[in-house]
Amino acid sequence: MNFTEGYAISHLPFYVPDKIEAQIRIQAERAKLTLSKYLADIIKRETSAQNQWPVGYLELFDVWQGESQTRPPELNLDTRQSFN
Repeated sequence: MNFTEGYAISHLPFYVPDKIEAQIRIQAERAKLTLSKYLADIIKRETSAQNQWPVGYLELFDVWQGESQTRPPELNLDTRQSFN
């Protein structure tokens, strides 16, 4: 196990078809990243995206510009007899 940026790093060997490997290597070269860094970035992006609010979501709070929202009065509900 290696340590990078203060985190323990695991080695995860996996297999892909040769055509996929070639495409991944081309994309990593275009991004000017090592293959390992390129794949790690994809995995980080994909796994952390599921644990975050969508971009701009939190900025929506307190921006309502219409009439103020009020809770409607409670309805008087009938009291019903039980079935017992």
